[in-house]
Amino acid sequence: MKASELRAKNDDELKSELNDLLKAQFGLRMQVATQQLSNTSQMKKVRRDIARVRTIMKERSPK
Repeated sequence: MKASELRAKNDDELKSELNDLLKAQFGLRMQVATQQLSNTSQMKKVRRDIARVRTIMKERSPK
């Protein structure tokens, strides 16, 4: 997901997006643990998306 797409979302949508990404990350970790995940690059993509969402949320928060 691109940062520009995330910036267009409001705070509630960002929170739900973060929650979905964290659930996806957990699912991928379980697949890695049980050796069912064949495409391990998904882990990197999800981790970076989580970082993007958290960065945008941090930018919007008051200092």
